[in-house]
Amino acid sequence: MIRVGIVDDHAIVRNGLRQLISDEVDLRVTGEAANGREALELARGGEVDVLLMDLSMPGDGGVDALQAIKARYAELPIIILSGFPEEHYALTLLKQGASGYLNKECDPSEIATAIRTVARGRRYVSAAVAELLADSLDGGQQAPHERLSERELQVFLRLAKGETVGAIAQSMFLSVKTVSTYRTRVLEKLRLSSNSDLTYYALKNGLMQ
Repeated sequence: MIRVGIVDDHAIVRNGLRQLISDEVDLRVTGEAANGREALELARGGEVDVLLMDLSMPGDGGVDALQAIKARYAELPIIILSGFPEEHYALTLLKQGASGYLNKECDPSEIATAIRTVARGRRYVSAAVAELLADSLDGGQQAPHERLSERELQVFLRLAKGETVGAIAQSMFLSVKTVSTYRTRVLEKLRLSSNSDLTYYALKNGLMQ
């Protein structure tokens, strides 16, 4: 029996996923969480074999939670289930330790397949993500935000949402100077000049809901 933890800030989504998983004889939901902090508690409890986690959540979102959980529980497989298309985040999150990435519009049966795959210690790559991987190996065009480091991506998304450097520093347990340095790097890599430019870029590229 594979024990699954569901992480999503919408109760209706968690209910739907719970019902889907309960229909599978070898899968069982053993925990739920509504944000990144609760997801970390789920991982700490040791009652889950796989985490199925949303990307966009209030507070500590999926990017933050992925980093925090993998830093402490590196062997715990995490599948990102997101409303964002694969081309926006999949490769970046796989590089950061996610075991799989699924769009919420995928076939329900694919979710069960992905859970079984990552529970065996393998990564699950959908057809869309496999195509992206092939393009990257062929030297395909990489979007500027895909060249950001993990920390730079986190700071970028928070700045794009309107958070101040001070607030970001406090929530990420970094100094204001460090966050300012990340901000400068992000602006340089994206060839932008202001926080409003970051917000526009994020909206234009579907990185914010």
